[in-house]
Amino acid sequence: MSDPVELSLVVPVYNERENLPILVGEIRRALANGEAKGEAKRVPRYEIVAVDDGSTDGSLDVLKGLKRDHPEIHIVAFAERAGQTAAFAAGFRAARGRVIVTLDADLQNDPADIPALVAELARSGAAAVAGYRVDRQDSGWKRLQSRIANGVRNRLNHETIRDTGCSLKAFRAEALRAVPLFNGMHRFLPTLVRMGGGQVTEVPVHHRPRRFGQTKYGMWNRGLRALVDALAVRWMQGRRLRYRVREELP
Repeated sequence: MSDPVELSLVVPVYNERENLPILVGEIRRALANGEAKGEAKRVPRYEIVAVDDGSTDGSLDVLKGLKRDHPEIHIVAFAERAGQTAAFAAGFRAARGRVIVTLDADLQNDPADIPALVAELARSGAAAVAGYRVDRQDSGWKRLQSRIANGVRNRLNHETIRDTGCSLKAFRAEALRAVPLFNGMHRFLPTLVRMGGGQVTEVPVHHRPRRFGQTKYGMWNRGLRALVDALAVRWMQGRRLRYRVREELP
């Protein structure tokens, strides 16, 4: 695609072959319906940057098949699994839109929420809009793990983000590309944007039960890993540069 892109949807993919055709169709309908609901004056020119993180179930072949009928799909395929943060980082690098929206490929994020996220980004003038899931469609044990992990991150990083584990977020591309990324940092993108001086707002989003495949994250990812990663972010917060320029004479 050579035409300018306004909106890039970055989607990490790991063993989600059954979900991918549904996701692509839902995204197309969501952006078209956003126009009908008045959340956008027209359907934005968009791309789906799907980053295959070393899938072993044929997800990459499914993406290639979908691309034949959906030229808006931009595929980035890793040689081996590198993790979700690496997949987001590669997607951000490949994205061409002025606005970047992140979401999971497992269909638990609802693409119908995308127009509202983009509209809030424009309305608020913020650098990022974070979705927080309402009416979570997960088991009680999984919700408890997420609640603990979210509390750990917010307490250590002096944050108030309602749902750090929700992947559905919208960013201004220039703010996102200024963020340093290391393993596990995708959960802290709003905090990292704030560290760079950007404003962050939040909006409620839908949540759906998983239809196909299996969850990729357990207690280690949500609890213990949350502690390790939050400590890393706290270290970065304590050592970030703070200065104000009084004047500059070129």
